[in-house]
Amino acid sequence: MISQGVGGSSGTRSVAAAVAVVTIVAGLGVRALLEGSVAKYAGDALYTVLILALVVFVAPRSRPVAAAGAALAFSWAVELLQLTGVPAELARHSAVAHLVLGSTFNAPDLVWYAVGAVMGWWVHGSLARRFATPSVAGA
Repeated sequence: MISQGVGGSSGTRSVAAAVAVVTIVAGLGVRALLEGSVAKYAGDALYTVLILALVVFVAPRSRPVAAAGAALAFSWAVELLQLTGVPAELARHSAVAHLVLGSTFNAPDLVWYAVGAVMGWWVHGSLARRFATPSVAGA
C-alpha cells in the first residue's frame, strides 16, 4: 500500500492530510469560480473525496475500495439524514454544520457522491500501486 513507499503510516497520513487540504481548496475554488449545477455537483464529488482522504488519514492501511466505500456510505448517510430536517435546523445555527451536513435532500447528490468515491478510489489505488515497495523474499 501507500504506507510502504512513503514512510509508513505517518507518510500515508501526511499524503492524506495534503490531499484533504488540496480538496478543500479545490472545493472552495469551484464554488468561487463556477456557478449553478456544475459548482454544486463538483462540490458534492469533492465532499466525498475529502471524506475518503479523512478515512485514509484515520486508517492509513485501509484498502482503496474500503476507504471509498466508507466515504460513500458516510456521504449517503449525511444526504439521507437531510430528509429528517435535523441538518437544516443545525445549519440555521452553525455555518460549520451547514458545510458538513448541508440542509436539503437532493437525490442527484447521491450520484455525485458516488462519482467522488470512484475518483477517490482511483487516485488512492493509483498512489498505492505507485508507492508500493516490492516484497523481499523471506521478509
